[in-house]
Amino acid sequence: MSLRVGVVMDPIAKIKPWKDTTFAMLLEAQRRGWSLLYMEPGDLYIRDGRTFAITRTLSVTDNNDDWYRLADTVNHDLADLDIILMRQDPPFNAEYIYATYLLEKAEQEGVMVVNRPGSVRDSNEKLFATDFPQCCAPTLVSSQSTLLRDFVQEFGDTVMKPLDGMGGSNIFRVRKDSPNISVVIEVLTQHGKTPIMAQRFVPEITEGDKRILMINGEPVPYALARIPKEGELRGNLAAGGTGQGRELSDRDRWICEQVGPTLKRKGLYFVGLDVIGDYLTEINVTSPTCVRELDAIFDINIAGQLFDALLELRSTS
Repeated sequence: MSLRVGVVMDPIAKIKPWKDTTFAMLLEAQRRGWSLLYMEPGDLYIRDGRTFAITRTLSVTDNNDDWYRLADTVNHDLADLDIILMRQDPPFNAEYIYATYLLEKAEQEGVMVVNRPGSVRDSNEKLFATDFPQCCAPTLVSSQSTLLRDFVQEFGDTVMKPLDGMGGSNIFRVRKDSPNISVVIEVLTQHGKTPIMAQRFVPEITEGDKRILMINGEPVPYALARIPKEGELRGNLAAGGTGQGRELSDRDRWICEQVGPTLKRKGLYFVGLDVIGDYLTEINVTSPTCVRELDAIFDINIAGQLFDALLELRSTS
């Protein structure tokens, strides 16, 4: 069965194909004989109530120096597509929000959009984790300096971060005797205007920040532990961390069991859980990564597993 697959992503010319998860999906779709239509968020538009995009037929090659070809632009009715992969990276700004609205209209016209746009829009990647307090370290979300200070005094060693950060950006470790607590809180909350997240520091970060990939609510049985470089708090690969493959622990699987049914119900078909030690820290719903690393380490095909799950969902819907 040949499907017409659209992909909404950041400029393909700027990706790193050897580590890009969206690229792994495109390679797998092409291997299956599916046609690919490329678009960027600004290419989406509505005309007289229907959703269209300025698209280009895309072909891909697993070559780090020459990885894609694009044909001429064509205005395309998105209702003609079978699946749209929404793979735009954060920041989750106004442009991103508008893209979810337009793709939600395409979904209403009968297209499967992965992940479901309304659920992406409603699921802040840090706040979403607080829906599962049984899985998380002690956590506070607030813009109030007094509450944040009291939290630091209670737990002593604390991590503070913005709710809209990505790639480990603007994460601060604060102790009760830190001389710069006031500055950190003022900067992150923009002088009390913006809520931030504070979490008790989890020392197991030295063993890695594990990325667990979920496909329609079920975990891939392996995680990528992102190990911080020496002297660094963040394990994110974008912040210089190194990846090591790990089998899921019993605790990892328990966390997945807690979160999975909600992901499935929300139509969040492909999600990345971030786990440090025994604790869930974030739920990545926009464009989770680490597929190419896990595929290479364990000789698996995660994009293939995802597409098999999507085909099954399509056949039963």
